[in-house]
Amino acid sequence: MSICAKRPEGIWGAVLLPIDRRGEIEWSALHEQLSTLHESGLEGIYTNGTAGEFHSQTEQEFDRLSQLVAEFCRLVALPFQIGVSHSNARVARERLARIASLRPDAAQVTLPDWWAPSYEEAEAFLAGMAATAPEVPLVLYNPPHAKRRLSHGEIAKLRTAIPTLIGAKLPGGDEFWYEELRRKLPDFSVFIPGHFMASGCLAGGRGSYSNVACLSPAGAVGWWRQLREDPAGALAFESRVIAFMNEQVLPLAVRYGLSNAALDKALAAAGRWCSMGPHLLWPYSCAPEEAVAELGGAARRQLPELFSMNQ
Repeated sequence: MSICAKRPEGIWGAVLLPIDRRGEIEWSALHEQLSTLHESGLEGIYTNGTAGEFHSQTEQEFDRLSQLVAEFCRLVALPFQIGVSHSNARVARERLARIASLRPDAAQVTLPDWWAPSYEEAEAFLAGMAATAPEVPLVLYNPPHAKRRLSHGEIAKLRTAIPTLIGAKLPGGDEFWYEELRRKLPDFSVFIPGHFMASGCLAGGRGSYSNVACLSPAGAVGWWRQLREDPAGALAFESRVIAFMNEQVLPLAVRYGLSNAALDKALAAAGRWCSMGPHLLWPYSCAPEEAVAELGGAARRQLPELFSMNQ
């Protein structure tokens, strides 16, 4: 089984899709992005999370992206996970079957979401995915906008039923939420949203599939290292990260009617760590260029550490 199968942890960065003027994926720009992600010191990278636009890809694009990322990561010995999510459970299962030979460190999945599944249907789905590629560990994405939000107890039951389920991305919560996490999922790799990384990992989380890494991969890694060396300082920095998100990022969603994927790509464009624009695959809207420029300026004023933290 893969080197990350027992317990993934740390800061993982999203592979984002560069979009050209025609609205197509600019494949030639991906290698620069992958190289920068690798050099930033991330624990690993992953495709097809929220910001990866899995919901807009054709199957041909999905296969090409998966192959490209797998080849790069094998070459540089960088752990990687491939998101196989799809609103159609049967298509998700087909995606998993096709990428199994690429030997990812895990496959990320979301529950089918056109019609919210019952617990029994969720278990049947994950058991079917595990049976399709028993050698590939599974990580469950269960974000706040999922139509079926699982409790800690339900995830614990799934883990018992499906041994290859090794982790989950969950939204975090209050003190009671983390108490439940520590009690019911003590050895399970629960990843926390990037802007809650410090408090979430001190309370029981294992790492983050990080939106902060969209803004600055190396800065997000530096913050993770600060958490190990100076927890109080990392917590203080988190309060400023959250303020930045509340004051500068979330208002963009209201002002321009943007999706979470559009916000993450706006962060990446504002961070200027690779040649990434804010554009999304059709038909989704993106932040205007002037808003991205303002966001980049605000980030450097409010969170200069993210752009000075080195590897």
